[in-house]
Formats: sequence, C-alpha cells, structure tokens
Amino acid sequence: MAYDFDLYVIGAGSGGVRAARFAAGFGAKVAVAESRYLGGTCVNVGCVPKKLLVYGAHFADDFEQASGFGWTLGQAQFDWPTLIANKDREINRLNGIYRNLLVNSGVTLHEGHAKIVDPHQVEVNGECFTAKNILIATGGWPQIPEIPGHEHAISSNQAFFLKELPERVLVVGGGYIAVEFAGIFHGLGAQTTLVYRGEMFLRGFDGSVRKHLQEELTKRGMDLQFNADIERIDKQADGSLKVTLKDGRQLEADCVFYATGRRPMLDNLGLENTGVKLDKKGFVEVDDLYQTAEPSILALGDVIGRVQLTPVALAEGMAVARRLFKPEQYRPVDYKMIPTAVFSLPNIGTVGLTEEEAREAGHEVQIFESRFRPMKLTLTECQERTLMKLVVDAKTDKVLGCHMVGPEAGEIVQGLAIALKAGATKRDFDETIGVHPTAAEEFVTMRTPVAG
Repeated sequence: MAYDFDLYVIGAGSGGVRAARFAAGFGAKVAVAESRYLGGTCVNVGCVPKKLLVYGAHFADDFEQASGFGWTLGQAQFDWPTLIANKDREINRLNGIYRNLLVNSGVTLHEGHAKIVDPHQVEVNGECFTAKNILIATGGWPQIPEIPGHEHAISSNQAFFLKELPERVLVVGGGYIAVEFAGIFHGLGAQTTLVYRGEMFLRGFDGSVRKHLQEELTKRGMDLQFNADIERIDKQADGSLKVTLKDGRQLEADCVFYATGRRPMLDNLGLENTGVKLDKKGFVEVDDLYQTAEPSILALGDVIGRVQLTPVALAEGMAVARRLFKPEQYRPVDYKMIPTAVFSLPNIGTVGLTEEEAREAGHEVQIFESRFRPMKLTLTECQERTLMKLVVDAKTDKVLGCHMVGPEAGEIVQGLAIALKAGATKRDFDETIGVHPTAAEEFVTMRTPVAG
C-alpha cells in the first residue's frame, strides 16, 4: 500500500521534532501535527522559560553581594510584567526557530489536534492522512489533585503567565519543579512556603544533596514545611486563599502553586482505535525500540514515562529516526550516567549513582565530600556553602557518582559526566590538574574519604 507519509509524528516537542527532522533528512516523507505550541513543554512552559526566571531571581543575590566588591547601588526594583514580556518575546522567537527547523527539513507541518483513526491513519483538521509509522510524542501535562478548592490553585502552565508577582506563594510538592519555582518566587521577593507531604524533598537524589539544599534554603529564609499535606483551599472575600492542612493548621497565601506530578497527554488521541497498551501508571507501554503493542505505532519522551528530561527525548527521537530510516547508524539510547541539574537557588548538578543507590547495588563505597564557602562570597556577608561529593567504588576505584550543590553546578557537572561515562577512576580525578582558582577544581583535589 502507498502511504501519504512514511512517518507521522503527533507532537512538536523536543523528541517529536528531532525524530521528524532527522527522518526527513534520511529521505523519509514526514509530517508533524501540533495543536498547541511548537517546541513542546520545554520551550514554552518548561525548562527554557523557567531558566530565564531563575536568572531573573538570581539577580537579588548579585545586588546583595555587589557592595562587598565596592559597588554602591541605588534601590533595586523588580518589575514582574517586564520579565514576563521579555520571556514571551524570547519564546516566540524560539517558536519561529522550531517552525523553520521543521519546514526547512522538508517536514509537512499540520497545526491542529491529531487523532489516530486506525493503526495507519490520522485525522487532523477534518482531513485524514495515512502513514506507514505513527509516532506519539505528545508529552506530559501537570495535574492538580482534586481536593476541595483545587480550582483556586495553579500549575506551572499558568505560573509563566501570571499578570503580577504574588506577595505570598505556597508551593506544593517535593520534586525538582516545586523546588525550582519556590526558589524563583522567593528570589523575586515573594514570601514563599514550600509544602511537601514527605520527610524531605527531592526523593531519589543523594541524601547529602537533599540535606545541604534544605539547610541553604532555610538560611535564605524560605519556609519549608515537610510532612504536611493540603486538605482544602478556600477563597476569601479579599481574593486571598486560606489553605487548610490535614493536621488542622491553616496558612494564608495569594497564590497556591501545585507541582505534584505530570500525567501523559493522551486526551482524545484515539488510542482506543488501536492495540496500544498503557502501563499501570497510564503511560504508553513501549519496548526497547519504542514500539507499542501496535507494530506501526511508536512512542517516546514524557508520554512513555521513562526518564522525563528534554535531552533524553532528543536522544530517543534520534534513535527512532535512525532505526526506521538509517539502520546502519542506529544506536540504542544508554540510560545510564544521565546528568541532570535542578535550577534551585543554589543549583544542583548530579550524574551517576547516589551514595544510597551505590550501597544498595552492593558496592563497597568510599565517599569524598567537601563543603566550602565559594571564593566569590569571601568579600560579602553571604554565608552560603557549596557541596561537592564523589561516590567511589572502593574495589575498582571507579567513580560511580558525582554530586554538587552550588553556583553553576549544572555547567560543572556536564564535563564530569563525560568522565564518568568514559569510566574515570578516582585516580584519574586525582591526577587531573585543577583550574585555579575555581570551585570546580575541588572535584580533583579531594583526597581523604569521609568517615563511614
């Protein structure tokens, strides 16, 4: 049978665009459907605008520290609408770049909601198109639990478009999105409380990292409420929100921001017309080749719920394009040693195993850890400390994990991720000459393991 397209991609986020562009570059006839915005979550309501807001929040520290270096500043004033307008302009520019990337690659762009009619057919804007392969890359969507008053809360989708900065913000959640937005709101001057139902935020990160960040955020004056969960939200006559916790306590806020998880975006996708199966968490079930139970339909990125990071979706998109249309270049995605950053204030950068994971996996570990006040702060009143940590296999000397909390942690850990991916040992670190004076050199000067 002759199909309209060799590959029809539903969703123009990072993974979908990467798969479409490269498949077209390999000679395939490709179409992409997108109903919202080009670039997906990351470009529009995720990592890119969030990082811009983090930069904005960080200026508060810069202004405060400037006097130690002889600068006398006037009264600093922050204007939220200016930041949001400039952010919107940049996102619009990036939308245009994504459009050009697709069109210049020879990809057909359909702007509208795509629904799968059968295993080889998609309907969009009232038209039907046939495809040899259909790729689901629709991403995720934030979800707010349906407690009484949940309609008064916002998610990250709305946070990027608030008309003004709330005076009092209550952030709910313990993952990296919650921690990052708490840092943004707090840094920009809002009175910020982080509420999390667990013992400590950032579950799955190294214990030293979690504890260190808790100490630094507390030093900065952020109100951290652990073992706390919200029972209901009530809107007051003056527009403020009264938040009742399950232990009976009440908090007041002008904005309640939920970051308690994301669901796969499968609304009205037509999966019931196919043999595609979902796992018990509701994500699309795929094999190692990103194929669903329906052989002609594939899925990748956040919608499959593996590692929900933009660079991982990009790698998966590349793998799908190569396997289908350039098999001699195909390489499976390696999910080990994936570096990641949390753009909290201060930042977290991490790659490899946590101390807890290494011990659980049966490694006899040596831990190298350093906590210090960065050189930049020595002329200031700021008492923030940086944490650096290496998890080493005592028998093989191989570095299993690398973790940092401090300025530019993500930038520093990216280079170390290459070393860990290449199998670097602690001796390799020790024999590497440091760049002086930098914080990064601490990673190659830690000589004595900590006790335990």
